[in-house]
Amino acid sequence: MKRFARRVCLALLLCAGQAWAQGATPLPYQASDQSLGTVNCANSLCHGAITPWHESPVLQNEYVTWSRLDKHARAYRVLHNERSRSIVGKLGSTTPAYETKLCLDCHAHNVPEARRGERFELSDGVSCEACHGPAERWIQSHVEPGASHAGNVDQGLYPTSDAASRAKLCLSCHWGNPDKFVNHRLMAAGHPRMSFELETFTAIAPAHFRVDTDYLARKPAVDGVKVWAIGQALAVEEMMDLLADPRRSRNGLFPELVLFDCHACHHPMSQEKWQPRTQFGPHAGPGMVRLNDSGMLMLRAVAREVDPALGLRVGRQVSRLHLAVAGQGDANTEARVLKRLAAEVALRIETHAFSPASPGRIALALVDEGLAGGYADYAGAEQAAMAIGSVVDHMHKRGLAAPADALNRALERLNATLADDEAYRPALFQQRLREMRVLLVAK
Repeated sequence: MKRFARRVCLALLLCAGQAWAQGATPLPYQASDQSLGTVNCANSLCHGAITPWHESPVLQNEYVTWSRLDKHARAYRVLHNERSRSIVGKLGSTTPAYETKLCLDCHAHNVPEARRGERFELSDGVSCEACHGPAERWIQSHVEPGASHAGNVDQGLYPTSDAASRAKLCLSCHWGNPDKFVNHRLMAAGHPRMSFELETFTAIAPAHFRVDTDYLARKPAVDGVKVWAIGQALAVEEMMDLLADPRRSRNGLFPELVLFDCHACHHPMSQEKWQPRTQFGPHAGPGMVRLNDSGMLMLRAVAREVDPALGLRVGRQVSRLHLAVAGQGDANTEARVLKRLAAEVALRIETHAFSPASPGRIALALVDEGLAGGYADYAGAEQAAMAIGSVVDHMHKRGLAAPADALNRALERLNATLADDEAYRPALFQQRLREMRVLLVAK
């Protein structure tokens, strides 16, 4: 009976996940409305004020913050520099980067010509509408008396305040999706390595909103742990989509190498780096290039907090995937199973009520994973450091972490070990984790 009930529950979750995916709001570049151009937001009486309006429910200086401080505003300009010229040249293209769809899809709001208004400028880069959606239907309604956030979303405003929607949007460029992806060839030509964690990048971006009583009356409360966790689950989903898609998982004879641990190959032949990795159970032997499982380690940590049995299932499935990639099974099948499991975790996260003790347990679990050898590779350590930082920041804001100064200094020392990926020393990272653990246990 228990097994039957569990199957029914899982079926309902999967059906809900499929319905959520099918009914999800299209990403801004996919929407059918017209994009009118950033200039429409720039008036000093709209969002172009030099300083915030204290009597307004919104800051009104959002355009100025974006244009002066946000790197998204300069994303298009990057395509004119020497590095971009070198990349497209190495790829054998005579078209400049600033006219190449592959580049424009993430360095600008690259919607089709028919969906560009008279004042639209591609050179605005990752503009207001690239994140908030084409403004054709909501630009008028969002300033009308009685306008609501829900009403604006119905008119085409993209719901960035929703954690899952924001994760899907940000990951579309900072990791990739079926429409756009930074593959190994592009990185080999000179494109920077892709590294992303939703809550960390949200925190370091220049904020153009404030979470106050008015914000909370209109939008969901900002929960840093939940944003981090959902971002990790959806990133694993996207990775499994890529791994299981025969059109995208290969580059000629080779598999798509960007899915694997970079430093498994990028080190001197004289440097014997291989060591057994048993974090997920049985493992492949030496000579096999390992999948980059950094996001999977994060997924298991949060799944364990939501439901220990779910965490065990994630761990077992990742082990099956690793073995399949090494030739001991069907990797495509195992990737699809892990994708469904990641979707289940994401749904459980959205509905789970994290207790005040949850962030501390998650932080300790991430630290202990590293002390058990889980971050022998740079990518895993990098994800762990960003995750620990996000969780500890959430704890600070909720008054759940003390002493704050000591924890912040420990985080700085932890991040310092990641300053140079080619000089990463797992033993030093573990030492910094031990220091962090002492503080977390003593809080």
